[in-house]
Amino acid sequence: MEQSALVFNIQNYSLHDGPGIRTIVFLKGCPLRCRWCCNPESQDVRAEISYVEQKCIGKTECTFCQNICGENAIKFEASGKAFIERSKCSRCLACAGVCPSKAIKVEGKAKSISSILNQVERESAFYRHGSGGLTISGGEPLIHRDWLLSLLKEAKRRRIHTAIETCGYADYGVMKEAAKYLDVILFDIKSINEEKHIEYTGKSNQNFQRLCEDFPDLQKWVRTPVIPGFNDTLKELNEIQIFLKGKTNVTYEMLPYHRFGEGKYKMLGLNYEMGSQILSDEMKNYIENQKKIGGKNNVKFE
Repeated sequence: MEQSALVFNIQNYSLHDGPGIRTIVFLKGCPLRCRWCCNPESQDVRAEISYVEQKCIGKTECTFCQNICGENAIKFEASGKAFIERSKCSRCLACAGVCPSKAIKVEGKAKSISSILNQVERESAFYRHGSGGLTISGGEPLIHRDWLLSLLKEAKRRRIHTAIETCGYADYGVMKEAAKYLDVILFDIKSINEEKHIEYTGKSNQNFQRLCEDFPDLQKWVRTPVIPGFNDTLKELNEIQIFLKGKTNVTYEMLPYHRFGEGKYKMLGLNYEMGSQILSDEMKNYIENQKKIGGKNNVKFE
């Protein structure tokens, strides 16, 4: 039986996650718990349900979800809209299957290697110029060791340009093996301060130095999400850039914090820990000016 992994989204025609036009496959499961994560549905390695209250038809017209729930986890509020008691939910996912308005849906569906690569090949006309291709994202792709390595090997056999996006926290042996089949690796470096990194993400920052030493010719796109209250100072950002100095085939980009994923937390029954924090105008201008100076093709130092 062919290997499969849980995928929560496949995005075609992306221009931001590797060179050229790309198909991005987002996998479930991540070892980090970043407070600012814009894809909270990527964190849990298991399939889960999300719920959009505005789409719910309401108790007067529909009670399919409540009727099928064996855990009595679905109630109806005074407004007539469904409410999911997450503590009771067993993740049987049956409610998503009977919801006529798709207010309840499953986040994470098993996808085989062949189904993904066949989809990528259908878009191949868009990849012929500019080194476009396939990017595996997440979550963290490297936790899906066997599936990921098999996919990358088959992608290279089919002459598909390959990239992964990684938080960097993974068994280095897996990263080293995957790197043999990659054209580009997109690597998050959120902070050089190990103690702070653990405090804000739950895990340490590792592996980039070893990757540079073992694969000097591999194209490495390093990206720093600039987060208010975490790393939004010139000192912090300069420390990262100094760390990168002298390393070969490295490009660097700062990504300004945004709140685009905030609504997903409510859909999953989670709290958005970033609250109302925003980046200062000064920091936004700094990031924008650095893009004008070097784009994504040069590391710049203060």
